[in-house]
Amino acid sequence: MSVSDLLPAPATGRFIAAVHHFPLRVYFEDTDLSGLVYHANYLRYMERARSDMLRVAGIDQRGNLEDGEGVYAVTDLQLHYSRPARLDDDLMVVSRVTKVGAASCSIHQTVMRDGEILTQGDVSVAFLTPQGRPRRQPKPWIDIFSRLMRGEDINP
Repeated sequence: MSVSDLLPAPATGRFIAAVHHFPLRVYFEDTDLSGLVYHANYLRYMERARSDMLRVAGIDQRGNLEDGEGVYAVTDLQLHYSRPARLDDDLMVVSRVTKVGAASCSIHQTVMRDGEILTQGDVSVAFLTPQGRPRRQPKPWIDIFSRLMRGEDINP
């Protein structure tokens, strides 16, 4: 038995109905001189949650990248900061699909602490070829996003 067999896996999120929940903790490196989470780190939290949401939904971004099929790129981002997070806070990033297109997807994300909204954002992404041109998303991915947008549970 190896050491890695004895340790827990990295934190991962899960879907509750069609909404993805991703837990995380604020570390010292996340804060600024005032002891509050630096504003750009909320973007990192949201990116981690979106990446985890796709993985948990069965979307293999790495495989598509390695196969030369394409990747997602953020095309639009709007954020609203309401309250700060602090060192050692346990946060939850809640993500839900709001729009699906042939080559795009929009996701609303909320960073919360104990049910209190700290930051909200709307993120739009486009699926691009390795050369940076828009390309239709794989049909199975569109189907997954469409199911999530309709509120369907995708848990096995």
